[in-house]
Parts: sequence; structure tokens; C-alpha cells
Amino acid sequence: MQGKIMKALAGFYYVESDGQLYQTRARGNFRKKGQTPYVGDVVDFSAEEQSEGYILKIYERKNSLVRPPIVNIDQAVVIMSAKEPDFNANLLDRFLVLLEHKNIHPIVYISKTDLLAHPDELTETLAVYRAVGYDVAKSVADLLPLLTGKITVFMGQTGVGKSTLLNQIAPELALETGEISESLGRGRHTTRAVSLYDLNGGKIADTPGFSSLDYEVDTAEELNTCFPEIKKISQSCKFRTCTHTHEPACAVKPSVEEGAIAAFRFENYLQMLSEIENRRETFKKTAKKFPK
Repeated sequence: MQGKIMKALAGFYYVESDGQLYQTRARGNFRKKGQTPYVGDVVDFSAEEQSEGYILKIYERKNSLVRPPIVNIDQAVVIMSAKEPDFNANLLDRFLVLLEHKNIHPIVYISKTDLLAHPDELTETLAVYRAVGYDVAKSVADLLPLLTGKITVFMGQTGVGKSTLLNQIAPELALETGEISESLGRGRHTTRAVSLYDLNGGKIADTPGFSSLDYEVDTAEELNTCFPEIKKISQSCKFRTCTHTHEPACAVKPSVEEGAIAAFRFENYLQMLSEIENRRETFKKTAKKFPK
């Protein structure tokens, strides 16, 4: 039989096939091959009546996330709070770079808009993301239609109200919520396991909160492709490997000056580029200390 893993817990994998859920284990040969089944995997499995089934084959994945361990995702809702904690475009761009790198479509959801001193405070910033091509939602009514027919993960910095949002759109999940710690300015981790749930004609997964984020991009070329507006305009740069910092005949820098690329997005690109280059320099120095 063939199905999709909906939940992984304590060595058991719960596989959905034709509307039924089967409890399975992974055969030992997967460990020998260094393979681990994850939530979202399409698998072949055996299902014996009155007993556990076994996963027999894991099909090729189109993408994966390490934290949480989930695969074959169509899209991700990145939840950013307007206040408490304050909206952070740099952190949002790190989430977006990770998702672009993984070929996962991003949806930006803004929570806690009722805490803004002025309702239009984020309007210009969010218009930038819409212009890039991202879906932006600020209410459950905006969000729900975007979930139909898709496997969607929800992610966001700890304390942005992720579990609260999921409880609004899927009350039957009754997810635990945690209050903001005023002394730390961030919430407690409340999400424990990863499972897929049916919602609005699609499937959703909750994920742990993040106190830090690794966007998993290792080269300037990869980073360039993870900012869609920079990727598009960089095709007119003189050099294919242009980093948009010092090279002659760069098409991106003039576009920033003209406003075609938002200055804050370019600044975030430059910061991440610097981090990537510093990591590479550190790796080179370490490699010299420990020659093969």
C-alpha cells in the first residue's frame, strides 16, 4: 500500500492511505542505509490486521526542513507579530531566504495588528513584500483560502502568537499557548511534536518556535536567487557572479537608488552576504589548522 506519514511519535509512524490511518514502524534496513522516515514522506508500507505495519520504501522528496523534521511541503505561513515582539523585517527576510532556498512558497501573516498605535504603520513595508510577489495576510479570513489543497507549515519567532492563530483556524487542535515573558521579551516554547492535520481542504503542520534561525544558504550565488527582486534585476549585471557590492556595471545597486528594490531588503541581503563570507573565511582558517 502507499500513503503519507501524518505523524511520527516514539518510533511509530502513522500513515494515511485512502482515508484510514495505519500505525507502522520503519524496517531496520533504513537505519543501515542512513535513512529516516519523516512527516510528509510518501511511502510504501505493509498493513496487517490486528498488528503494526512496516514502512517498506520512502519516495524521493521535493524539499525538507530540518527544524522541524518535515518533508514535501508546498508552502509555509511565516507569522510575524506587529508588536510584542515588534515587527522585524530582518528576521522575516531570513525566514523568506530559507523558504526560497528550499523551494517552499512563503505566505506572510501579520499577527497582533490591534496593538499598533496607527493601523497603517506597516502598510508601506508590507507593500514591498506584496510587490515582490509574496502573499500577505492580516486576518484568518485572508489566510484560509490560501491553505486549500496545499500542505502548509506554520513557522515564526517564539512569542508571535503561532499557536493562538492555529487555535483560531483549527480549534479542535487545542494547542497549548504560552504567554510572553516580559523579562525576556519572548515567549516560552510550547510546541512539542510535528503532525499533519486536515484543514480547509488542505493539510497543516505546526512547528516549534524559533529563538534563532539558520537560513542554510552557503554561497553568494545561492543568496542572490533567494531575493526574487534582486535575482530578476541581477540578470542585467555585467558579471554573472556579481555580488552587488563592488563589481562594475552592477544593475542592482542603481535599482536600489531608484527605489525599484527596497533599501531595507538590500541592506538585509548585504548583512546575510557578509555572514556567509565570514563563515567561509572561518572555515578556510580552520581547514588550514587541521590539514588532511
